[in-house]
Amino acid sequence: MKRLLLALITLHIGSALHAQPADLILRNGKVVLVDKNFSVVESMAIRDGRVQAVGLSADIIKLGNRKTRVIDLQGKMVLPGLIDSHVHATGASMTEAQHEIPPMENIADVQAYIRTRAKVVPKGEWIRLSQVFITRLKEQRYPSRAELDAATPEHPVLFRTGPDGSANSLALKEAGIDKAFAAKHPENVMVNPTTGEPTGILRQASRVIRAKPNSTQKPIELAARDKRLTKLFADYNRRGITGVIDRNCGSSARDQYERLLDARQLTVRVRVSRGVSAGGEVAAIEKRLDDIAADPYFKKPAPRFGVIGVKVFQDGGMLTGSALFQKPWGKSKIYGIKDPEYRGMQYVKEARLEELARACVQRGLAFTAHCQGDAATTTLARVYARINKDLPVAPSRSSITHSSFMTEEAIRLAGEVGFGIDLQPAWLYQDGFTLQSHFGKERLKYFIPLKSLFKAGVKAGGGSDHMQRIGPLRSVNPYDPFLGMWITLTRKARWLDEPIHPEQALNRQEMIRYYTINNAWLMRAEKEIGSLEPGKRADFIIIDRNLLTCKVDKVKTTQVLSTWLDGVQVK
Repeated sequence: MKRLLLALITLHIGSALHAQPADLILRNGKVVLVDKNFSVVESMAIRDGRVQAVGLSADIIKLGNRKTRVIDLQGKMVLPGLIDSHVHATGASMTEAQHEIPPMENIADVQAYIRTRAKVVPKGEWIRLSQVFITRLKEQRYPSRAELDAATPEHPVLFRTGPDGSANSLALKEAGIDKAFAAKHPENVMVNPTTGEPTGILRQASRVIRAKPNSTQKPIELAARDKRLTKLFADYNRRGITGVIDRNCGSSARDQYERLLDARQLTVRVRVSRGVSAGGEVAAIEKRLDDIAADPYFKKPAPRFGVIGVKVFQDGGMLTGSALFQKPWGKSKIYGIKDPEYRGMQYVKEARLEELARACVQRGLAFTAHCQGDAATTTLARVYARINKDLPVAPSRSSITHSSFMTEEAIRLAGEVGFGIDLQPAWLYQDGFTLQSHFGKERLKYFIPLKSLFKAGVKAGGGSDHMQRIGPLRSVNPYDPFLGMWITLTRKARWLDEPIHPEQALNRQEMIRYYTINNAWLMRAEKEIGSLEPGKRADFIIIDRNLLTCKVDKVKTTQVLSTWLDGVQVK
């Protein structure tokens, strides 16, 4: 029966594709198609950059001639090229362009880095450190104003983590943030409840403080920027990544991708969500949306670059203490929260959110919003449901970005309405201990609720939110997709003995769909990539183990033997 099914798969492609010999044949392996039935076949033929046929090795080899390259897989597994649903590649590639930034595991490491920079940066000039998440520091809290002062009292210092941060005394002084200022901006400036003096912790920090560039930061030419980005893409290829979505893409980043496309230097397929500010007059925002909808790479995406829609920020960060929740956060030394009724920060009111989402769907743009807390995700889910009553949302491929904390209602609406979900499983591994310590197990019931999403028929895709450094495990955040796969299977977090709600774990087939065809859907490209069905583009990887049967802990150490894009090896 199995051989009959494989023969039928081979025959299904039709005689037209057989008219010309294959350029490449892979045989004697386990080729995972990620089609509707999750078929696994022995062999695959490729011609003109597309999958020509799949099936039994004995049948597929007949499609070649003496010029056809034949690879004997010797039982190895082939997967569709992996896709990361959430990166910030242009910024990540430049993080260490000026100097290396070491890993930081505790506040002493933060202070050591600041002291090192203070020896180089002239006195009185700013030192800025970004995206060292407090949930990943041993102390699990912000460095205090006094600790930053101790590192260097002669430089203004801003420690940023997500949208929030902490500052030393000189930085607060230069920004004009004192007791009186704090009283006028209670949402942004955290204070000592006894004295009213700023503690140094700032919510949505960019609204109240801006670090000025220091004189050690030298301009970097476009050619050097492009070289660093191609270096990052080469590392993506080494880990089997053939496609990414840049969430919150600015104009310079969009132009850089186009520049690499024109120079034939894009070795990953890139789709972008353009960043849009939700503030200001509606007419001005709609003009911005019209401009994005008029972009030729939105109207007709190139195979390796295209615009899919826009992104806004609805709430703050779950790792920084500002995500918007239905229930109060509760007092916390970790996040510096003193108000027992504090529920987080909402950057876009619901009415404006609906205006923006509706305007995007009307234009065919994929709308998405950064939503971390369950109040934020549920609000956007309800917005989509209201729009869907008179304007179908699913064709736009609109989604919710991050969706770290969800509710049963939000999951149900995602399935009913047909919007996508873009999640980052590495946060469960890296930050689950802190989140469970603060919120308790029950409030994590729908934290990265993968199984619930799959059961509801939601197109949920896996991403990294890679924003700093090159290197799949040293990066912030780690972009190794096999680590992400292992997390989806185990729900294990650092420093915790038991998995976090193991009932939300995926099975092996779901794990692979999560990083392939589901993300292709989010890219609006599932008819071209995401599976190895005949006629689709030949984006695939060859790996050193069978992900469907190997021991679960072997998944995260999977090695990519080669990576192919359009049937051409790029790694």
